[in-house]
Amino acid sequence: MSYCPHTDKEIEKMLRVIGADSVDELFSDIAPALRSGELKLEKGKSEFEVMGALEKLSSNCRPAGISFMGGGFYDHFIPSAVNALSQLPEFLTAYTPYQSECSQGTLQIIYEYQTAVCRLTGLDGANASVYDGGTALAEAIMMAVRKTGRKKIVIDGGVNPLYKDIIKTYFSGAEFSLIEIASEGCCMARKKFKEALDGGTAAAVIQNPNFFGTVDDYSDVTASAHSAGAAAVGSFYPVALAILKTAAEMGFDIASGSGQSLGIPLSFGGPYLGFLAASTLYLRNLPGRITGAAFDSAGRRGFVLTLQAREQHIRRERASSNICSNQNLCALRALIYLSLVGKAGFREIAALSRDKSEYAKELIGKIPSVKIKNTAATFNEFVFETDFPAEMLLGAMAESGIDAGIDLSVFYEGFEKSVLISFTEKNKKEDIDFFARTLAKFLSEKQ
Repeated sequence: MSYCPHTDKEIEKMLRVIGADSVDELFSDIAPALRSGELKLEKGKSEFEVMGALEKLSSNCRPAGISFMGGGFYDHFIPSAVNALSQLPEFLTAYTPYQSECSQGTLQIIYEYQTAVCRLTGLDGANASVYDGGTALAEAIMMAVRKTGRKKIVIDGGVNPLYKDIIKTYFSGAEFSLIEIASEGCCMARKKFKEALDGGTAAAVIQNPNFFGTVDDYSDVTASAHSAGAAAVGSFYPVALAILKTAAEMGFDIASGSGQSLGIPLSFGGPYLGFLAASTLYLRNLPGRITGAAFDSAGRRGFVLTLQAREQHIRRERASSNICSNQNLCALRALIYLSLVGKAGFREIAALSRDKSEYAKELIGKIPSVKIKNTAATFNEFVFETDFPAEMLLGAMAESGIDAGIDLSVFYEGFEKSVLISFTEKNKKEDIDFFARTLAKFLSEKQ
């Protein structure tokens, strides 16, 4: 029996070193039915041969069509300067900036990035980022749990379902109580959500815009959370924050979200960026690294890691988090992106995304048998429903080169005929028109 591409003599030598008489003895703790058996691996190829094989595979791929995909991952335009600047050797400093005298480049990047996140959210402090939007939200809830000492978490049904899966993993221990309040259509069930908040609630968890694309002012909900002694925790789409109320303006204590739309390509799913900010009351519970400005004896400004007693390299058993990470390169890209587009440019990107979504909503809303399910305002996404299963409709649209959105039946019961469609500044008017014509043609032919 062979488990690896080595000669018999090599295998015998390895077995002697580890004190096993045979390969079967080595794997005796694994039931025979669970063993993979012979690994049928082809002979290794040279780099030249591998490149040739990959080029052949790529030539068979369907050319990129028109995409209206969203659901937390957005195809925004990235200025070429983001790639050029983020790859400069000046920024390739140490990943772990514990020795500040050797890591001023990394530390200043983090400091400026934190400043940008604070300006976006309106909150008092931010950390040096985590993995993605889902882990950022889970860490935000963990902050509320530590601060309040409570175990109940109330989550709105409009929170990204992928994020909810991460939260369930984080809080899978029996001592925690996760209460999800199902949405009413595409909006928060406000009365039910508020009624679920009580003296045992650690966090009220809300997303804006929610997964259905609906935007709202949750100031009354955060006030109810505070009345119950709970933290108001939000997940935000950063581009939307350019024109919507900030987290602080709505009374949120902790804000999180995905920074992917800030100069980070979709890139087959990562690496991405999770931003996390909080009011002063919660700053000492922020996970991961925080950089602060300091002055030496000569009055010269420099940058250092601060509040380090919260971190695992100081007090592992009492750290605010043991699995958070500083996505430093992604944070650098986000900082460069925001600096390049500027305040006015960022607002323009947000306005274009919203306006194109509104144009599409009006256009397809006029098609017979199409219903727009959002009854409240939206930002750059909305849900539409037809008389046909979403899977069938999306398949037909794909044949015309259109990725028309997300089949919501994958995540929600009762949404079998509903599609979540998204728009950014990159979607051209003619592409939106083509989508509407193709949708209308499909529906008329199926009637």
